[in-house]
Amino acid sequence: MRAFGQSQGGTRNEDIRFLTGRGRYLADIMPEGTLSAVFLRAPVAHGRITELDLAAARDMPGVAGIWTWDDLDAAGVTGTIWAVAAKDERGLSGATPHRPALARGVVRHLGEPVALIVAESREQALDAAEAIMLDIDPLPVAMDLTPEGAPIHEGMESRLGVDWQKGDAEAVAAALAQAAHVTRLTVRQNRVTAASLEPRVAFAEWDGQRLHFAFNGQGVWNMKRELAKLFGLDPEAVRVTTPDVGGGFGMKVMIYPEHVALAHAARVLARPVGWVPDRGESMLSDNGGRDLESEAELAFDADHRLLGYRVRTRFNLGAYNSQFGQNIQSELFSKVLTGVYDMPCAHLAAQGIYTNTTPVDAYRGAGRPEAITLLERAMDMAARELGVSPFELRRKNLIAADAFPYTTPMGVTYDVGDLARVLARAEELGDVAGFAARRAESEAKGKLRGLGLAFYIESILGEDAENAALEFREDGTVALLVGTQSNGQGHETVYARYLADLTGIEEARIEVVQGDSDRIARGGGTGGSRSVTVQSFATHAMAETMVAAFSAFLEEVLDAGPFTFEDGTFRAPNSNRRPTLIEAADLARARGREDLLRHETRAKLPGRSFPNGVHLCEVEIDPETGALRLDRYLAVDDFGTLMNPALAIGQVHGGVAQGFGQAVAEEIRFDEDGQLLSGSFMDYGLPRAVDLPFFGFESVPTPSAYNPMGMKGCGEAGTVGALAAICNGALDALWARGVRRVDMPLTPARIWSWLRAAEGEGAG
Repeated sequence: MRAFGQSQGGTRNEDIRFLTGRGRYLADIMPEGTLSAVFLRAPVAHGRITELDLAAARDMPGVAGIWTWDDLDAAGVTGTIWAVAAKDERGLSGATPHRPALARGVVRHLGEPVALIVAESREQALDAAEAIMLDIDPLPVAMDLTPEGAPIHEGMESRLGVDWQKGDAEAVAAALAQAAHVTRLTVRQNRVTAASLEPRVAFAEWDGQRLHFAFNGQGVWNMKRELAKLFGLDPEAVRVTTPDVGGGFGMKVMIYPEHVALAHAARVLARPVGWVPDRGESMLSDNGGRDLESEAELAFDADHRLLGYRVRTRFNLGAYNSQFGQNIQSELFSKVLTGVYDMPCAHLAAQGIYTNTTPVDAYRGAGRPEAITLLERAMDMAARELGVSPFELRRKNLIAADAFPYTTPMGVTYDVGDLARVLARAEELGDVAGFAARRAESEAKGKLRGLGLAFYIESILGEDAENAALEFREDGTVALLVGTQSNGQGHETVYARYLADLTGIEEARIEVVQGDSDRIARGGGTGGSRSVTVQSFATHAMAETMVAAFSAFLEEVLDAGPFTFEDGTFRAPNSNRRPTLIEAADLARARGREDLLRHETRAKLPGRSFPNGVHLCEVEIDPETGALRLDRYLAVDDFGTLMNPALAIGQVHGGVAQGFGQAVAEEIRFDEDGQLLSGSFMDYGLPRAVDLPFFGFESVPTPSAYNPMGMKGCGEAGTVGALAAICNGALDALWARGVRRVDMPLTPARIWSWLRAAEGEGAG
């Protein structure tokens, strides 16, 4: 059996289904007779509920039931929505305020669910929601990222939800004190929403014995565990499924209050209940991403070598802890805090603040784009202050190839890398030598051109173990059951093709089965760029144990051996039989060996891998209007062995596009009273095809040492590198006009205002 995956080509197996309208999305496959659910949501950001009169609404036509917190309380469904409390190396842990499934007396953010209305049709449910009498006395609204002021949760002394630290504070203080130069930079990172093509959708049904809950998430096992716990059910009494998913980007990983309320309604009614929100409801209720402000201090010696790095960050938790909200800008931020640089010491202090806004959690990259954006913008600023090339400053401080495995000041061990080679290749492919001529051409047209550089590294996250199972069917096909969940990445293709490569089973015979907690014992879901690496590792381990089991079986029934497995067939030196795996399974079935018709293995990676790469871009800005145009973009990435180059390139393209969106156009904005100002695509800018140039991409691999495929993961890398590259390019374009700071989003109005302000300062 081959030990390494091949670079696979070809089209995606799932594309025909999707492009011909045969995708199985949850809203399309709910059974006939499913009741429609609508949520009454808080119209203010903070207030005490003084009236909640349901009498008129309950008498409306078609209404099957209405539930509030009081109903959940009476039924004993009072547990908090699950979230992780961040713990740091000092032993401190974040706050754990209760988060109810429906508002419990107080609403803490605009759009918080207050009541669930279920009716025969969505229109009837909406009408009933309009008939509910809801009165709320306003409470003070907290929107800023300072812990001071009245807490928004009972039993807390402030709005500080987590105070997290890691690193050597004393060593960093000493490095800053003795440094020949210190660069200081503050970076604000705007709040964004995932804006997935398919909104969050959910469905629940109860047959009197078991709860079936379906949602378009990124993994089923956390949901299974939490629903069982909240409803006091045996885990075997809960089945969770996920069909095709139209985009997730981290936002769909979580368990939300709506999920619990829907499951309760289905149990009470003993009828299927489905919820399909519209875009406005999604903008209001989906977890936000990013939303933080960081201060960086980089210390250099007289030779421009790094001495130490200090970061202070304050980040928005929103009104409640979401599933991983406390960990994103603390633990996950720290994974790549020092980037690709040989940093002697570092310290991170991160504070999570509760505000009267929708909770904030993972969004593509989850902490790594935020950390790399801060560091790479600080490195660019340092190069300007030191009067050296940003390429040379980075090159001087890169971790050397012979220093791997390299342990960072945060205690993270990078396995392999050849960073200088990646940087040199990007400089060559990006024609950095020709930039001055291109800038002159832009200036001749009255435009400002800037060159943006970012060197990122990221870590694959999530559970480092995964399950894989294989079932042989009587018709000669096989089912590969996986613990991850595709939400657009092409898993059906890459998993089937890899299994075919390992086993010789024809790809057309392989069905990839995902998203069903009844079909496979355990799984880690999809997130943190983990899926293909961890799942393929588990598939490889499962295939090895399966081949060993069949080899022993064949030796027994064919009276020959020892059997080896090569190029899809079993062979033994004293036998002319060459059975394939399918033939061996047929023989096992004929001999009554049902145990050989299903194989399942759980495998744990020996270590995590660390994709890295250089992103180069050139932007052109019209100083008269402030409009920014992305003219050139290049990503030179080390993803290790590429399982499927086409899918990897697609992930980079999508990640860069999302990075461009945040850098240039996207921002969730609230007014001082917590009212949403960007509640539709009329007010929230998304990247369009016309905004983006053709992306250049080249793979410069050093295979990972921590999995037999040599893979490193690629799902979020595009976003991790794009934010800093585009911001650095914009500042480079504006620097000659006196602009010294830019912050995302780089909208025309903001760029224009920075230019006008710089002109005013110059005139003064």
